Amino acid sequence: MRILCVIPSRISSTRVPRKPMLPIQGKPMIQWVYENASRCSVIAEVVVATDSEEIAGLIQSIGGKAVITDPAIPTGSDRVAIVAEQYPEMDVVINLQGDEPFIKPRMLEQLVSPYLQGEKPDMTTLAHPLDMQTNYALPGVVKVIVDGHGNALYFSRSPIPYFRTEERAAPVYHHIGLYAFRRDFLMTYKTLKQTPLEKIEALEQLRALEHGFKIRVCLTEDRTLEINTPEEYEQAQQFVYTDSLNETGLL
Repeated sequence: MRILCVIPSRISSTRVPRKPMLPIQGKPMIQWVYENASRCSVIAEVVVATDSEEIAGLIQSIGGKAVITDPAIPTGSDRVAIVAEQYPEMDVVINLQGDEPFIKPRMLEQLVSPYLQGEKPDMTTLAHPLDMQTNYALPGVVKVIVDGHGNALYFSRSPIPYFRTEERAAPVYHHIGLYAFRRDFLMTYKTLKQTPLEKIEALEQLRALEHGFKIRVCLTEDRTLEINTPEEYEQAQQFVYTDSLNETGLL
């Protein structure tokens, strides 16, 4: 089983300008992501896919691999697929977002665990228990509901499901934007047209569901801090990173 990890990283960002190159505790964000992914023992190769010579230069300066891709590519997974075309020997391809500086190697192992166990889902993603008190209604927190086999039924920025009764037990989780694909399915995914719900919710994984494919949701107890807003960037300066379970948090 050979696993490729591709980190899509665009230099432009509307909410946090030049996000990948911004320093977090003295080190550029994209360097955090690359180095943490490189520490995962089940990954054979890590490559940054970027539209920026500056980002590519940084990764190459620390001994890493980077590929320049067209800035017009619509989504991160499409950018990952372009790079994966150059690696026909790989069986599984991970899409690790470039704004996940505190990703843990074991979370990447959890993401690909079905493949390591001999299963062959079209794609997998990661989720952890949802904090219903604080995150259920937040559009910045993507929710995923799953079926009895652990496959995603839907992802949404809206609070789902709707609780019509007092019953509160539901298979709803806080989605983490990491994906793994069987390489052959990723080659199919890149040919699929963008779909209405994908565009409305701005969630690229909905493209697979709308075209009738399945996404296995792998669960983790770990937490990270994805950087999407200036406030989260400020929090990252005080974030304590450790590989010990549930020991990440603010200083």
